[in-house]
Amino acid sequence: MSNKTAAVIRGDGTGPELVKAMIKVLIACDTKIKLITCDAGSEWWQKEGGDSYISEDVWKILKDSDACFKGPTTTIPNPDAPRSVAVSIRQKFELFANVRPIKTYKNAERQLNFICVREATEGLYAGIEFKIRDESAIAIRKITKKGCERVTKKGFQVANDLGFNKVFAITKRNILKETDGIFWAAVEKTQNEFKNIEVEEYYVDNMTQQLVKNPERFNNSVLLSTNLFMDIISECASGHVGSIGNVYSGNYGNDYAMFEPAHGSAPKYTDKNKVNPVATILSGAWMVEYLGEKHISKAIFKATEDVINENKYVTYDLGGKATLSEMSDEIATKAAKLLRK
Repeated sequence: MSNKTAAVIRGDGTGPELVKAMIKVLIACDTKIKLITCDAGSEWWQKEGGDSYISEDVWKILKDSDACFKGPTTTIPNPDAPRSVAVSIRQKFELFANVRPIKTYKNAERQLNFICVREATEGLYAGIEFKIRDESAIAIRKITKKGCERVTKKGFQVANDLGFNKVFAITKRNILKETDGIFWAAVEKTQNEFKNIEVEEYYVDNMTQQLVKNPERFNNSVLLSTNLFMDIISECASGHVGSIGNVYSGNYGNDYAMFEPAHGSAPKYTDKNKVNPVATILSGAWMVEYLGEKHISKAIFKATEDVINENKYVTYDLGGKATLSEMSDEIATKAAKLLRK
């Protein structure tokens, strides 16, 4: 019996139904991790108010857990609204590395396999901005040596663990000479610890073009960058995976992690049993792997791959007619069967 606990935030929009499906898959696989569901996000905030999307009670649940899962949440684009749930948790627990795999399935037009590693606590997401006057405002891109060195270490470690021998460092160092200069210095320093890994620098504008034109060149490598740049780059890369609904991620610190699908809350599809559950399910699988249930994670990943490759129980965004629950039930059945073998 596991003594691990995980806080599970249901989220906004389609979040609750996706999280319910993910939990159903984990239970079908006989997880021993205690899953504590809770609410946070804009829907909760619009009812309760306050200066955060996360209540003090939920912060306590998060702090007392060994890891957390965040369902899709909505961040209201209004200066008076709180900071996003994801950014708040990343900064609170110093989850400095967002890791997002870009891996296509058998029936995809392009066969891709690389990892995006994003600094997740500073940059423009530090939230330091202010108005000079009514017509103008300034946002500060905060870049620190500490922030850069810890995320570059994670990026190189991910490459090393997967047997990749190349890291692509993405900057705009010809223009942002001071801030990206600090990031590049961290890359060079970290490479000295991983001499088997080659580094190539790309400017962010060229990288977006290459990801559209020739993404195969990045196979078996890690793409590494600062917060906003990699947010954009990883989203661009996700376009090759068939659907953003397939893309999962983890946010890692030294002793805590948060897992989440890469997509938003899709409020127009709320309670329609329609959206793709893959990103949520695979994020959950990554979470239980982090908490020690590697066998369950492996079975869920294999079952999901089989369901997508069979192309029978897939949702509309993947060209199928299955509902959210039909696809997640099929994944649960196949994963449980694999575990019984």
